[in-house]
Amino acid sequence: MSTIHDQAMNYVYQQVLQRLLSFFSRAERTALQLLIQRLAVAAGGMEHIGQFKVLVNQSGSRDSCYTLALLRAAQLSIASRAPATFQLRVANLRWNGNSQTSLQNMHRSYSALFLYDDPRVELVMVDHREVVPFDHQTPISDAGREANRLNLLLLGHRRNWGEPLHLWDDAYLASAEFYGQIARWNHGVDAMIGSESTRRQQHFLDGLDRAVQKAGIAGPQVSNVGFDRLFPLLDALGGDYYREFYPEEERVAWRPLGEFEACRRTSFIHINDMIVGKLEERWPLLSDFLGFQADDMTLYQPDDEHAEPVVAAHLRGLHAQFIEGQTYDAGVSDYLASSLLTMRQKHVPESVCEQLLASFGNLRELEQLSVQAEGALLAGFDLNQIQLTCLLFAPFIDGGAGLERFLRHCHPGMLVAIPDLHRAMQGLHAPEQVVKWMTDVSGLPLRLIVRLYAMGPFRLSAPDQAESPSLDDHGAVAQPPADRSAKG
Repeated sequence: MSTIHDQAMNYVYQQVLQRLLSFFSRAERTALQLLIQRLAVAAGGMEHIGQFKVLVNQSGSRDSCYTLALLRAAQLSIASRAPATFQLRVANLRWNGNSQTSLQNMHRSYSALFLYDDPRVELVMVDHREVVPFDHQTPISDAGREANRLNLLLLGHRRNWGEPLHLWDDAYLASAEFYGQIARWNHGVDAMIGSESTRRQQHFLDGLDRAVQKAGIAGPQVSNVGFDRLFPLLDALGGDYYREFYPEEERVAWRPLGEFEACRRTSFIHINDMIVGKLEERWPLLSDFLGFQADDMTLYQPDDEHAEPVVAAHLRGLHAQFIEGQTYDAGVSDYLASSLLTMRQKHVPESVCEQLLASFGNLRELEQLSVQAEGALLAGFDLNQIQLTCLLFAPFIDGGAGLERFLRHCHPGMLVAIPDLHRAMQGLHAPEQVVKWMTDVSGLPLRLIVRLYAMGPFRLSAPDQAESPSLDDHGAVAQPPADRSAKG
């Protein structure tokens, strides 16, 4: 019965491969053969390909779905002409910013590629540092949702009030920790596959560098390392990237316990040079075969795929209004102009540029944009407008240096309570109503406000200005690390 079942499944896999290849252009078929050769070389020869396991991150985005289809074609092509093929681990990080559309895109592409129940494929997701089987119908856990919310706020508050609010910096830190740990789980993987362009890789590294500084992690200069040294970099940053915010008893261990290798063997394989053809030529494969769906705002995928355009525009408007002394409208207009310039520099079709403009509608209806953005932040991160405004001013770090400025702009009635607020942030006794006001306005528990108060002063170092150690040829820190932010 087992032999009959295997023969039946092999027939199914051959049918999947043939249908998948039917959507490939001649250039894509050539790229596929080059990908197979690259994987064989990395495995040490085709005779070792059956023991080779690769990791691919899956977010449900357009590019990640396409990359997965290319890898699946390589896996099934090898299986059709060799005794064995490589193992594939497909992993997804559950984060509050995950949309239901992206989860459905993952499920439909997994089904179309017949990944479910294939013993050569692992489909997993990570929720609150726990590796579990992928399930698009399972919502993020309450504990995971709350941890994501707190981490987003903590990193957002680690900045000077005049600096732009990069609201999604926690996504870079969480993703980096996820890459490092999922590559160790269940006997580890040999390689991680990435198809991001050099520009997007650098964008990620710059964002991670900013997040690492905000998290107070001593380590190597992030943005100058490059993805070919990704895993030595992640190891050099340590195991828990949030360790400066939480005491040891509050830190959540990666689970299942005991299933993460201590010794790293993972390399990074870059395949962006094998992504050929124009974007519009891939839509039949993405939509007709994989079932990929995109709304108007995701047709253009920016370098930062975590940022929702409406929310990003709203943040820019608020920064102009509260920090720069301009109008909300001016900030939104500036965001749109900057986005369109970037899109045209990247040769995005003009029709997509026009769709972005149309999605925002008439600039005289910005109240609707504001309501939509506030709703998205409340639904995704339980972050209301009062807490977002507090985040813009970052009033807690550096001993509450920005507290008076924040109160004068937004809560003048609380100026008389400044002494009590400072006492509370020092962990000393303060009136209960003062503590409640502070936690309601910030969205943070008092213990974390106290931690922020003790961290600082904070100065964000530019990538080419940061004085930090580099990695040696073995991925170790080449000189004693120096934290790039003073800690209280």
